[in-house]
Amino acid sequence: MIIAINFFSLLFSFYYPVEPATNPSNIFDGVTIETEPSKSIENQSTSNLNTVYKFENFAATGSYDTEKLAGKQLRKELIKALELNQIAMDDVKTAFSNHLVNRLIPHWFGTEWSFSGHTSVPKVGKIACGYFVSTTLRDMGLRLDRYKLAQKSPIEEAKMISCGALVNTITANDPITVFEEINKITEEGISFIGFDEGHVGFLLKKEGELFLIHSNYLYPNAEVIIEPIEKSNVFKKFTIFHFVDISNNNQLMQRWLHGEEIL
Repeated sequence: MIIAINFFSLLFSFYYPVEPATNPSNIFDGVTIETEPSKSIENQSTSNLNTVYKFENFAATGSYDTEKLAGKQLRKELIKALELNQIAMDDVKTAFSNHLVNRLIPHWFGTEWSFSGHTSVPKVGKIACGYFVSTTLRDMGLRLDRYKLAQKSPIEEAKMISCGALVNTITANDPITVFEEINKITEEGISFIGFDEGHVGFLLKKEGELFLIHSNYLYPNAEVIIEPIEKSNVFKKFTIFHFVDISNNNQLMQRWLHGEEIL
């Protein structure tokens, strides 16, 4: 079957909207789900899934470098708005997550996986799972060494991203049990997920549904993809998982705003 990734209008302009977002779920309005496979062959990658994912708030014409610059401008505008008491930290979290999910990550879909891949340019070269996470976070404006972060074990990577916030670990042999526990401990938004000692990626929770965004190492779809976590063959191979909230991490958001290093 097919995962079709279609790109439409931008959710954010270069400037933060006058009216800040009040509903955290708005972060993920760009991800919609259809039950029928798309017949379009544009921007497709093959998969054994029967669900179609559309990133509707992403501009196909916006280059990756443009989106990185937009992220820098967004941060400046958020700082100004905070100083004027026009927005709250929840709005900062919404804006950060929205930009990462809808404007940076989609560029990477279809980029080939390689164990030693460390490209910094989407769809040019190959990328390992750790470098996919570290590169997108760096390009979002977090001050970190993408090589240092990518080369850590999943649990150490979780600790580094956490900036002192809680790292949750789930251990269970039954995927259904793990799925239920993940649902309990995660909030709406995007999180880091580490798989024992072998894999890392992002966990996206949208309206109670859980999606894995990662540089998938299993063929025939060894590339950056999004998939329902309960249908992921990678997910089913592990019994130990580490989680760190990104969207709702106050410490991480403060470091992003003020350009403080992630150590």
